[in-house]
Amino acid sequence: MYNLLISTGIALALFLAVIGIGFSAWAAPIPAIIGFLAANFLLARRVGKKVQDLAMRAQKEIASAQGSLDPKQAKAKFNKAIEILGEGFHYEKWQFLIAAELHSNIGILEYVRKEFDAAKPHLDKAGARGPAGARAKAMLGCLAYRKKDEKAMSAAFEQAVKAGKKEPILWATYAWCLDQLDKRDDALRVLARGVEANPSDEKLKASMVALQNEKKFKMKAYAPEWYQFHLEQPPMDMGPGGGRRVIFQRR
Repeated sequence: MYNLLISTGIALALFLAVIGIGFSAWAAPIPAIIGFLAANFLLARRVGKKVQDLAMRAQKEIASAQGSLDPKQAKAKFNKAIEILGEGFHYEKWQFLIAAELHSNIGILEYVRKEFDAAKPHLDKAGARGPAGARAKAMLGCLAYRKKDEKAMSAAFEQAVKAGKKEPILWATYAWCLDQLDKRDDALRVLARGVEANPSDEKLKASMVALQNEKKFKMKAYAPEWYQFHLEQPPMDMGPGGGRRVIFQRR
């Protein structure tokens, strides 16, 4: 990555400069390390700011799309948001993890508007870190659930709950999918882990008690976020999007 190479070059230059002015080789590593860390921080911050600016522009397009009553205009706005985010791939060779974060956000956008085939390649490449990464991997798990691919589903959801262990909706969605596949015991184990990670969350506790009592696992308590996974139809009064919320990775 370019930032790493530049930082290494600066560190090497400082190392040689210290030796060149008469200090011993034992003294040179300290300013070299400081120079490397400072340069890497500043360069990463510079690239992160550029990508964050793109994310803010994309958010404005999404907000405009969600407020539009014209389906064609809304679609065009979402397309524009994805196009703006795509500009960030120009920086993927500059900084580690940039591409993974962009794939997370683009995958979420495509999934939210039910473009599942377009979403999957991005969700596959999404980074499993932060709110966006956790949500992206949960959506990847939902795609696997739709195909009844339990192994791929569990692998994706495990990444999701690891990155977003404090997000009850992720645990609940994971458990719901398992329950739908007649894996109630596995669903209960997932909910137990979710409650352990979120001991004050009453919704997760209620879901676990319902399953323990062999009652139907209902997800309405997790609305409106639940409906963005498109595994159940939202009530008519919530609109077709079910209360969409798109999460961008903050740097």
